[in-house]
Amino acid sequence: MFLKMEEVGKTFNDKQKESFEVFSGIDLDISENQFVSLLGPSGCGKSTLLSMVAGLEEVTSGSIKLEGNPIKKAGPDRGMVFQQPSLFPWLNVKENVLFPLKGQWSKKESEERADRFLQMVHLSRFKQSYTHELSGGMQQRVAIARALAMDPKVLLMDEPFGALDEQTRHILHEELMKIWQETQKTILFVTHSIQEAIKLSDRVIVMGTRPGRIIADFYIDIPRPRKRDDEKVIEMERKVMDLLEGEINKVLKEELSHEVSH
Repeated sequence: MFLKMEEVGKTFNDKQKESFEVFSGIDLDISENQFVSLLGPSGCGKSTLLSMVAGLEEVTSGSIKLEGNPIKKAGPDRGMVFQQPSLFPWLNVKENVLFPLKGQWSKKESEERADRFLQMVHLSRFKQSYTHELSGGMQQRVAIARALAMDPKVLLMDEPFGALDEQTRHILHEELMKIWQETQKTILFVTHSIQEAIKLSDRVIVMGTRPGRIIADFYIDIPRPRKRDDEKVIEMERKVMDLLEGEINKVLKEELSHEVSH
């Protein structure tokens, strides 16, 4: 299997040295070129799991392997796109894309890669612009181009469109679909939006919380492009929402009881 998670667990220790289990026993196999979304309520551990695949968080128990190799640290075979683009404001657009390529490729090849992926995200004419001159959606496209230019085996995306308005998000959904179809990358995508997950993904992994765990694995066999008013899309949204409602109510009840007890 291309990306394999076996019995993966994560525990944090707080300042009082008390341990908090985010999740345990996560088993997940992802095939090459799949677009897979992780969906679930706050606190279920989906962003933590993504960070562990990126090598930014250590695995407490179990293992995560990419092409049979255990993931121990961050590496160029995994590209990460965060909710906030985390670009360097003192560099222009092209320099931001070139930055992680230093030492990986020759100057000529790095330039060609940067130009290719800026063209792919339709930012060629803005390559000399600075990031503060761009809209939020354009900044996120720079971040995607930067991640793709590294030629990762897996593109990891942590709510990359969560801070954008609905119209911009819709445009970037279309862009991401074209990029995914052209590059054939494996994408692991974290979102809170059921609609976004169903619109984009081959599979939607639904996570529950308290404790964090996988409660469903939906294969989305609906032809693309997917429209919001498609009956199959609406039916799938309903199935996922029915599952998630119980989990969301569980979180709300716990938060309310915690407030009352304090």
